[in-house]
Amino acid sequence: MSSIIEQRVAHLLTSDIRKVLQDRKVGLEKESLRVAVEGSIAQTPHPQSLGSALTHPSITTDYSEALIELVTPPFNHFRDTLQFLDDTQRFVYSQLDNEILWATSMPCVVEGDASIPIAQYGTSNAAKMKTAYRRGLGHRYGRRMQAIAGVHFNYSYPDEFWQLYQSILGDEREYRTFVSESYIGMVRNLQRNGWLVPYLFGASPAICASFLGASPTSLKKWNKFSYYAPYATSLRVGDIGYQNNKEGEAGIKVNYNSLQGYVDSLTHAISTPYPEYEKIEMIANGEWQQLNTNILQIENEYYSSVRPKQILQGEEKPSLALARRGVAYIELRSLDVNAYEPLGISEEQMRFLESFLLFSLLSPSDPYTDAELAEIKHNINAVAERGRDPQLKLRRAGEEILLRDWANEIFDRMSAGCDLLDKDAEVHSYCDALQKQRAKIADPDLTPSARMLDDMAENKEEFYHFALRKSREHQQWFADRPLTADKLKAFKAEAAQSIEKQHAIEAADDIPFETFMQNYFAQS
Repeated sequence: MSSIIEQRVAHLLTSDIRKVLQDRKVGLEKESLRVAVEGSIAQTPHPQSLGSALTHPSITTDYSEALIELVTPPFNHFRDTLQFLDDTQRFVYSQLDNEILWATSMPCVVEGDASIPIAQYGTSNAAKMKTAYRRGLGHRYGRRMQAIAGVHFNYSYPDEFWQLYQSILGDEREYRTFVSESYIGMVRNLQRNGWLVPYLFGASPAICASFLGASPTSLKKWNKFSYYAPYATSLRVGDIGYQNNKEGEAGIKVNYNSLQGYVDSLTHAISTPYPEYEKIEMIANGEWQQLNTNILQIENEYYSSVRPKQILQGEEKPSLALARRGVAYIELRSLDVNAYEPLGISEEQMRFLESFLLFSLLSPSDPYTDAELAEIKHNINAVAERGRDPQLKLRRAGEEILLRDWANEIFDRMSAGCDLLDKDAEVHSYCDALQKQRAKIADPDLTPSARMLDDMAENKEEFYHFALRKSREHQQWFADRPLTADKLKAFKAEAAQSIEKQHAIEAADDIPFETFMQNYFAQS
């Protein structure tokens, strides 16, 4: 495999690769729970001064009214992406009243599902659909799982790169087909090797006891009010996190072996009734409790660590957008919120992720077998719960291999791509990012998950006290750097415009919600 990657890198090196890649796009989505100053989930509505969660391009909500989601536009440079995220968080903090943003992925002070308010988006049909979908998620999986926060890394290559790469490979397929299938192959490799992301960046080795409620657990008790696993990296992506736990039982089998297979398998899931969900009342107290009784209500219900994406046009179904226009970008979803970074992610992380994506693209990517899919699921759960165990073995091609040996193989193969990304640069930032992450393989104590447990032990803290301390530190970091008057004015104007847009959508609705939903699912 290394020789294939090196050959492809050698061909790319003959080009002006820095110029070719200068138009690649990088975006971030960062979720943060709004909490009261003592750490309980905020029960207040999404602040109106932040604009409309339905129409604001950068400040919205995810599952809960309290789960703010900040979305950057796609930029060419990491620093621009991070600066936009920084500015947006500073604006959010300037509008919060006696509330803070929680600094970790896992929530705390969860007083049952009722303490997690479902997001509201107004009175339009589009708004009702979003809220009904969330009610359905609550009925199907419980609300606690939906209150977990994460960071999504969005990435796309420019046309000039794809044209060069297609020429190097001598691939004669239609251009859009080549691009989409290359992205799908990249997705397969990101899943095969994706366990590396929670190992390196996982930051949820412990949880608040309130998150579990009365559920039994194999986790160990930490002091009085926390649970943890000694070698855990990211409980968020493990069995207690956001998973489609009914996957096998419900018959969800998403096919990543081609774009058409992916679209067809999701289409099947969103159009096939599931008996257990047929037991859930569709309408109660005049409100829709779910969008339908199918295996999946809509495509986004299927949790995956990485998704191929296409930009939607209006109320277009995601699978239909992919079928019509192919894959536009990749969304990597397995990142915990980094409690040691006020922004939740660092530029160094982003450089490593870009090189990891390039490695995943340049590597051969054969179709999956059912056995390999089972290994992928096993490996991600094993790393989530026991990743820092020096003796942990993962499964690969029917055999077992030490995590550290497999990780070092990946780092060896990534080095050529880092050299490519650093070509002609004064500072070898990609190679440096690779070496800093490689050090975590040799010394698991350098990982964020180990640092969290060490901090909690040193300060004799519960998870709650650690997370609250970091949240207040971040709050102060943003407060010490207020926005300029011009930026504040621009953010307020955008918030006001989003509210006007929401009102215009509501005024334009001229069909009943039932008809709106029929039209949505009738798209083909």
